[in-house]
Amino acid sequence: MKKAYLSVVAALVSAITFAQEKKGELDVNINSNGGHNNWYASPLVWIVGAAIFILLLVALLRGGRSAD
Repeated sequence: MKKAYLSVVAALVSAITFAQEKKGELDVNINSNGGHNNWYASPLVWIVGAAIFILLLVALLRGGRSAD
């Protein structure tokens, strides 16, 4: 009985998967922002930001030392 049930279920699943409608062409548009670049996507922004961060870090670490 178990084999008969599994056979029927397998036949139905097979019929459902083959019955999917196939479309002619698939067009996927991944440009969701209308062609405008985000400011944070520019490598120059990351380089300038890292340079400012390093300068601030150096200034904070050297600012605690005394001149004696």
